Amino acid sequence: MNPKESSLEKQLALYPTLKIYHIHYAGKKNLVTAFWRLYHLLRKIKPQTIHTHLFVASLLGLFVAWICGIKQRVYTRHHSTLHHQYFPRAVWYDRFINYFATHIVAISPVVRQVLEEKEGVKPHKIVDIPHGFDIAMFRPAATTDIDALRKKYELPANAPVIGVIARWTVWKGVQDIVMAFGKLLENQPNCYLLLANAKGDYADEIKNLLAQYIPQKQYKIVTFEPNIRALYGLFSAYAHTPIDAQAEAFGQTYIEALAAGIPSVFTLSGIAHEIIVPNKNALVVPYCQPEAIAEALHALITHQQLAKQLAEEGKKTVYPAFALEKMISALEKLYDTDKSDFS
Repeated sequence: MNPKESSLEKQLALYPTLKIYHIHYAGKKNLVTAFWRLYHLLRKIKPQTIHTHLFVASLLGLFVAWICGIKQRVYTRHHSTLHHQYFPRAVWYDRFINYFATHIVAISPVVRQVLEEKEGVKPHKIVDIPHGFDIAMFRPAATTDIDALRKKYELPANAPVIGVIARWTVWKGVQDIVMAFGKLLENQPNCYLLLANAKGDYADEIKNLLAQYIPQKQYKIVTFEPNIRALYGLFSAYAHTPIDAQAEAFGQTYIEALAAGIPSVFTLSGIAHEIIVPNKNALVVPYCQPEAIAEALHALITHQQLAKQLAEEGKKTVYPAFALEKMISALEKLYDTDKSDFS
C-alpha cells in the first residue's frame, strides 16, 4: 500500500518467485477504494497468514483479513507510547488493530509492557521478536568511502565528528544533543556535529537551537545518506538520547551504532534497557540533560582507551543476539503455528 512503487517493492521484484500486488494508497481519500481492492485480493489468493506493518496497513489489512476468514492475522507493533503521549485519539485505532490480530509481534519488552499495561492486550497474544540485522552491513567501511563522505560534507581531515542519526521529532531528543554540542565546543572547538535523517515536525525548533548554540561552520545537516556503513565510519563518537524510557519502541540506531563499533552516548529507551550496560558498552546519561551529554562526549573524544573499550564491547553485544537469521527463524516458527484454534 503506497502512492507509488516503493523501494521495498522494487527490491522484492528482483525475486521472480514472489508475487507482488500493489494497492494504491495516498491518504484517507483512497481508504474505501483500498478496502475493496484488498478485500477482493485476499478473497482471490486465500492466504493462510497475513502479516501487516505500520498503522494504516494494519488498520485496514487485519480488519479485511478477519472479514475474509483468514485464520492467522499478525502485525508487528512499531511504536510504543507515541499515541498515548501525543495522539490520544489514535489509541482507539490501536485497540481496534489489537482486537483483530491473532498475534502481535512486540519488538522489545517496552512494547510488550505498553500493550499489556496501557492497552489491555492478553499476554498470550503477544510474541517477542526483536528486529534482526545484517550485522555485516555495519562492519568498518573502506577508508576511501569514509574519506569520500568527509569530502562530500566538507569536514576537515582528522577533525572529530559527533554523529546523530535521528528524525527531528521532540521525543528523539536531538534538541538536547544540539545544546550539549554547544557546550562541548567550549573545550573541543575543533569538533563537528553531523545530523543525519534531519527532517521532521520539530525542525523549526532544532534549527533555532542550532543558530543559538553552534556556529554554522561547525555542523552539517544531512537529510539522507545512502552509504550508511561509511556514515557510521565517519563518526568519532555517536549520540542518541530519547527523552524518556518508553519513547523508543525499539531504537534501531542503538544496534547499528554498536555493530559499527562507534563509541556512544545513550539515554535508555526501547531496546537499550535490555542491552546497554553503563560504562561497559556505552556511556549512559540521564534524560534531557545536555550538560551530562556534553561531559560524556568529551570523555569519548579525549580518552581513547575508554572509547576503544566501549566500541569493542558494543560489537560483542549485538551479535548473535540481533542477527537477521534469528529474527527470520522466529517468524517462521510463528507462521507454522497450528491455526485451527484461531478465532
